[in-house]
Amino acid sequence: MPATLDGKVAIVTGASKGIGAAIAEHLAAAGAAVVVNYAKSVGAADAVAERIKQAGGNAVAVQADVSRPGDIARLFAETQKAFGRLDILVNNAGIYEFAPLEAVTPEHFHKQFDLNVLGLVLVTQEAVKHFGPAGGSIINISSLAARSAPPNTSVYSATKAAVNAITLALAQELGSRKIRVNAINPGMIETEGVHAAGLAGSDFQRGVEAQSPLGRVGQPPEIGPAAVFLASADSDYMTGENLYIAGGLR
Repeated sequence: MPATLDGKVAIVTGASKGIGAAIAEHLAAAGAAVVVNYAKSVGAADAVAERIKQAGGNAVAVQADVSRPGDIARLFAETQKAFGRLDILVNNAGIYEFAPLEAVTPEHFHKQFDLNVLGLVLVTQEAVKHFGPAGGSIINISSLAARSAPPNTSVYSATKAAVNAITLALAQELGSRKIRVNAINPGMIETEGVHAAGLAGSDFQRGVEAQSPLGRVGQPPEIGPAAVFLASADSDYMTGENLYIAGGLR
């Protein structure tokens, strides 16, 4: 029997495109009302919300830069206004910039850590105030890079290793409140960001495909079903886990 999220409300940060958009659409298809968060891409976020509604689901797009505490407060206020509750948080918003050691600067470091790590912590901090007595499910989108740490990704890989550590720590901290915390660690997924960064069709992609047992990179819709599973009662006895979806790459 397919997992059901009927009556649940989810926030997906960074959901205007790529993995976030796919997760938002899969959660909605499973029955959840979804807040499609975006920082700048209003048109893309509205399009995601509209696709959900056209498919019979319920969604609203809400602007918030989740590296800014004031924006985070507004995101949750708008969620309460629209749906009156919160059951699921997907911490997907993130950024990646690659650089060799000699090119790493404080700006390069803080740009990624402020969003990928601090933003995730602050959003989670606010979310736990809004979960009801039944608890909730938090799903952090990490990366295979937390474990594989390719060259020129020292800062980015460190942010994702931090996400995995935070996932484990908060699972232990929040379990008594019936709040589960798990992470999805995708491998290389062909998103708009991958194309914008010039990685699509690059030597990097060919290297990933050569090393992958499945011989290819992933697609955003291949991440959505795992998020539905982790958000649903089907995974009620799972917390503190890092789920890798990377075509078999280690």
